[in-house]
Amino acid sequence: MAELIDRHGPVDLAPADSEFRRLIVSIVNQQLSTASARAVRERAFELIGEPITPDAVLAAEEAALREAGLSNSKIEYVRNCARAFRERDLTRDGLYEYGDDEVIDLLTEIRGVGAWTARMYLIFALGREDVLPLGDLAVRRGIDQLYGTGDATMDRSEMRSIAEAWRPYRSVATRYVWLEYEDD
Repeated sequence: MAELIDRHGPVDLAPADSEFRRLIVSIVNQQLSTASARAVRERAFELIGEPITPDAVLAAEEAALREAGLSNSKIEYVRNCARAFRERDLTRDGLYEYGDDEVIDLLTEIRGVGAWTARMYLIFALGREDVLPLGDLAVRRGIDQLYGTGDATMDRSEMRSIAEAWRPYRSVATRYVWLEYEDD
């Protein structure tokens, strides 16, 4: 890990300015390559208009969102998130007293938000420092490349053991793993 920190320098650890926008980013990013997700996100956000708010998402025309590249299911999911944000306080302030597992449970009640998306929310929207998102393929591949043989044979329990040394800053270490993996 020290080599990664030296190679990549400091990483931006500040949580996103808009928790809702960050959740929508995670929904769009689900199961897409980085480049594809970026392109779809840019088109959809241009259509919705800044700031990305629950009201703006709900007001956007479904056909236009589809034309921007969102699938029918992702349109449903971002709208489910918008309604959830209207109904309860899912911001940093609103979730401050909740533990990570409680936040995951609360978020995964929203149709379209799975454990991966909830963990991305913990890291990037809430700024939680000790999240290990092993549901993320790039994290698993990155850990395997750095600490294993690089042939995807390392299992999640081995990865968890490696990541124990990163506590209580597994989110920070994860960001370095992502940076290294994206550089390859």
